[in-house]
Amino acid sequence: MKVHETRSHAHMSGDEQKKGNLRKHKAEGKLPEAEQSQKKAKSENDNGRSVDGGGDATSEYNEFCKAVEENLSVDQIKEILESNGQDCSAPEETLLAQCQDLLFYGALAKCPLCGGTLICDNEKRFVCGGEISEWCSCVFSTKNPPRKEEPIKVPDSVMNSAISDLIKKHQDPKSRPKRELTSADKPFTGMMISLMGRLTRTHQYWKKKIERHGGKVSNTVQGVTCLVVSAAERERGGSSKMVEAMERGLPVVSEAWLIDSIEKQEAQPLEAYDVVSDLSVEGKGIQWDKQDTSEEAIESLSAELKMYGKRGVYKDTKLQEQGGKILEKDGLLYNCAFSICDLGKGRNEYCIMQLITVPESNLNMYFKRGKVGDDPNAEERLEEWEDEEAAIKEFARLFEEITGNEFEPWEREKKIQKKPHKFFPIDMDDGIEVRSGALGLRQLGVAAAHCKLDSFVANFIKLLCGQEIYKYALMELGLDLPDLPIGMLTDIHLKRCEDVLLEFVEKLKTTKETGQKSEAMWADFSSRWFSLMHSTRPMRLHDVHELADHAASAFETVRDINTASRLIGDMRGETLDDPLSDRYKKLGSNITVVDKKSDDYKMIVKYLETTYEPVKVSDVEYGVSVENVFAVESEAIPSLDDIKKLPNKVLLWCGSRSSNLLRHIQKGFLPSVCSLPVPGYMFGRAIVCSDAAAEAARYGFTAVDRPEGFLVLAVASLGEEVTEFTSPPEDTKTLEEKKIGVKGLGRKKTEESEHFMWRDDIKVPCGRLVPSEHKDSPLEYNEYAVYDPKQTSIRFLVEVKYEEKGTKIVDVEPQ
Repeated sequence: MKVHETRSHAHMSGDEQKKGNLRKHKAEGKLPEAEQSQKKAKSENDNGRSVDGGGDATSEYNEFCKAVEENLSVDQIKEILESNGQDCSAPEETLLAQCQDLLFYGALAKCPLCGGTLICDNEKRFVCGGEISEWCSCVFSTKNPPRKEEPIKVPDSVMNSAISDLIKKHQDPKSRPKRELTSADKPFTGMMISLMGRLTRTHQYWKKKIERHGGKVSNTVQGVTCLVVSAAERERGGSSKMVEAMERGLPVVSEAWLIDSIEKQEAQPLEAYDVVSDLSVEGKGIQWDKQDTSEEAIESLSAELKMYGKRGVYKDTKLQEQGGKILEKDGLLYNCAFSICDLGKGRNEYCIMQLITVPESNLNMYFKRGKVGDDPNAEERLEEWEDEEAAIKEFARLFEEITGNEFEPWEREKKIQKKPHKFFPIDMDDGIEVRSGALGLRQLGVAAAHCKLDSFVANFIKLLCGQEIYKYALMELGLDLPDLPIGMLTDIHLKRCEDVLLEFVEKLKTTKETGQKSEAMWADFSSRWFSLMHSTRPMRLHDVHELADHAASAFETVRDINTASRLIGDMRGETLDDPLSDRYKKLGSNITVVDKKSDDYKMIVKYLETTYEPVKVSDVEYGVSVENVFAVESEAIPSLDDIKKLPNKVLLWCGSRSSNLLRHIQKGFLPSVCSLPVPGYMFGRAIVCSDAAAEAARYGFTAVDRPEGFLVLAVASLGEEVTEFTSPPEDTKTLEEKKIGVKGLGRKKTEESEHFMWRDDIKVPCGRLVPSEHKDSPLEYNEYAVYDPKQTSIRFLVEVKYEEKGTKIVDVEPQ
């Protein structure tokens, strides 16, 4: 075996060397002098503010700590902890503090959430070292920990020591003072924070919160600690305030940083909440077709995805250029990707393992493991093996070490069991993810120029077969990790994700948990979810709105991108063979551009303009204009003749990301993945549309620097009877089973006197948006739900352009 390259850290860090020295001293029964003085200083500083705020108790505890430190050996300290059911596996330098706390205040009880062992974390709070489940470490924390109401058990060796009388004084629970940790500072003390965008709470709310917790708020980014932005602002990518912060090198973080810092009474690491590390100044934050098309810009984009699927040789190995291929033997492909997201421990890591064959060379094993976003410090090695069987055995051994499972049962039957603190495999499919296989920057114009389709249709198909919309969709969802092909997953993996989501949704309906138990439940699901659907920005989900945005909606988008990956396949290098026409045939659809002078075009423009309200991001409003309208006839979608045979037909708007369109056209609409009491999901597993273009436009809007989008117009048959709701129905399963047409009544409605009929008997609810009588509805606009895909028929795709209202574009001649 020959090692070509390694980035694993062979040298011990300073902390590790220090621990080695500690072990040597402690074997002799004493702490090193420097460590003693450090411990002493720490206990005097921190514990001076820990005991009921009373000066006498503080002095007494400091004297007690000093006596314990000077008179008890390390072995005696461990014996005391073990006798009282405390964990001795913590780092050795913390054992003394644990023992001092136990002898003075009493033994800590078990964690009320998971039954694990509590420990004092940096003298700021008590935390649990146990697990909620195999996916997530315990998230319990408190400043007032539960204690055992029983006398302390003191070993004989300690009872015979010089401080036995002092220890006996605190053996009885009745004689113990109460210890409650308090923070020396408020979490934002000394910080200047700037806010931007539409946050979940108003800026005024956060200003009061930040000031109450020691910080100050600035309207500019000059001299601030960080800029807090909303998810929508991040997606815009074009805000001058955010650009200025990035140019100044200031941290740009999510609102979750404020929430978690206040909750934990400690400013959390800013880098853990970063939202713009992938929006480089070099161009990722601006529209790709407007970037400098220099070789450097093209290379930075084409190198973004490092592994495209089950047969993809990892790009950093550079072995693909030498004809390298993934080893396939006895029906097994030796290529694995793994992830772990443990929000209890703050872990978010990935791992890659490959056996790669190279012509006229030995077998190569590639291994990479690291934290997401910390590529320079990842452990990485490429090894050459002369013995193929030995390499295969080592591959299987590493798989078991990483996952706690055997390799072959996983690869053959997908049998796997998640083990605590172990990685979980991401089941890649045998194909090419669309971020790699779709048209790249070099090919976009060439492909359209050689296409035999109508020029408008060719440009439309070019857009759907280009890498851009899929890269942006995954980036906006935080699922754009270049090391894992999230857009090329097996149906088994997608089903596993769906099952985890549905199981949690059902759990939410019956749970009565509150407080930290509720937080633990959400943390456990979030860790499961972001292990399976690995994210560059995992977060602890807190409510059904976040569940809808970051799990349900994200799952549907990834599912649809996987469909696009399979349809598009590998388009690299074949632009002269008219690949666009080939993909168009695979769609099984007839797409034509609608004449702008036709009645249908005029009807659609009127319907859009009448029922549209500006999309608002922060304080900026965006209007919309129609670029083109495409009529769609698909083999997978009921024809207009078929749908006209059904009763109660309405032409409605449907919002969709551009990245989801290929799936819609090829296979038709799919019902929502789950039932949640939020718009879009409140009617269960339904296909949801609206009579307001304003509602659909929210989903089609991407960002100010990517102003193009699509709205879908579909005919929906609501059935003979329509059930109306002004609040989320408690029982959606009956609606799903009976396929009852549903109308959710919003706070705004279209003026009914302006409605008209299209194609004889299809209602077009085109009317001015006016306030309805349902002022307390959770829906802003009316929503319509049908449960049978055969009751919906996509008729038009409306290409729109979002434009900032109140601005004029001025062409400036170059000087």
